Amino acid sequence: MAFMHFDESMKILDEQKIGHYKTRRLPLLEARGYILAEEIIADRNSPEAPTSAMDGYAIRFVDQKRGRLRISGINPAGNAQQEELRPGEAIKTFTGSLMPPGSDTLIPIENVRVRGDEIVIEEPVSQGFSVRPVGENYARGERLISSGTALEYPQIGVLAGLNRTHVTVYSKPRVAILATGSELLELGEPQVHGGQIRSSNSYTLEALVERYGAEAIQMGCVGDNRQSIAAAVDNALRQADIVVSTGGVSVGDFDFVKDVVANLEGAELLFKGVRIKPGQHIMVARRGDRFIVALPGFAYSSTVTALLYVVPLIAKLQQRKNPIERVRAVLEEPFVKRAKKAEFTACNLRLVDGSYRVDFEGKKVGTSAILTNMLGPVGLLYTSEDEASKDAGEEVEVLRIL
Repeated sequence: MAFMHFDESMKILDEQKIGHYKTRRLPLLEARGYILAEEIIADRNSPEAPTSAMDGYAIRFVDQKRGRLRISGINPAGNAQQEELRPGEAIKTFTGSLMPPGSDTLIPIENVRVRGDEIVIEEPVSQGFSVRPVGENYARGERLISSGTALEYPQIGVLAGLNRTHVTVYSKPRVAILATGSELLELGEPQVHGGQIRSSNSYTLEALVERYGAEAIQMGCVGDNRQSIAAAVDNALRQADIVVSTGGVSVGDFDFVKDVVANLEGAELLFKGVRIKPGQHIMVARRGDRFIVALPGFAYSSTVTALLYVVPLIAKLQQRKNPIERVRAVLEEPFVKRAKKAEFTACNLRLVDGSYRVDFEGKKVGTSAILTNMLGPVGLLYTSEDEASKDAGEEVEVLRIL
């Protein structure tokens, strides 16, 4: 089998075009965690008039030279009736209040001393002090939030300030998860012999795809039977935008998934086999706007390949940038490259004094089954197939896992 270069597989994935994006209209407070599917443009200035930024007295800047000013009124927040400020006067004004007509400066309470119906200015301020100008927050016509942005608390707050009760978002892609292998046991199912193992991949993948903005559908375990696997994949494709299977993609006598995916009616095989470690038998196919990603069965291998290939597809179906960021980091200990492939090695990734640092403390060297290597402040150290081992102090590229 001819295996593809990792960069070529990423290019193929990146070039996939979606014919129809699924969107929905949601109440604002139900939209957190979704991806915005519209441009948010300010339809007003904020604030719409000069506003006090703290408690104090609205004055004319030039009147500070008088030394003392008569208190002519009080101006609470929300007050619609605005008394005009006359020369030599001050109006007590509170945080969030509109500045009275004729005023141009707010002198804080802490800067004055009250004597009867006057204030004595003890510490003058600059012109315009503590006055929020029109449009300080945003101006009418300004683009505030771009389509493709994940909606979290800052975006929700801005939308609420715009009086947006509903917002258009991309529907969360539905990801069907299918585990294959006659050796697999569901959680709680009794183990009869030592050759049976728990179907942990299904639960790892469910948590992973939901972490990255999709909805998971558990399709259960299917034994190593070609007809059963074909029926399960067909059923999953009717329900989901992405079908993810684990196991059955290698070269064993009972690895039927590779043949089922390759022969799906109406499907296009995008690639099969990539020179990566772990997960070289990865397969990705497409039918319409739906994708099938066949992952290896080992736990670490299936997790890494899901991060590499499933997460970008989840993002693509929402017109979003891949959320897994590549960062530069400095090795704190040597790294031994073990294969002439693109390697993704679990490491500890920490931000120290503004720069990322990498070490391998607690990470085990072994097969692609060691999922415990993903515990802790984990990143994936990426080395291309052309790179060699690295010395401590060298800079490397790491996938920062959220």
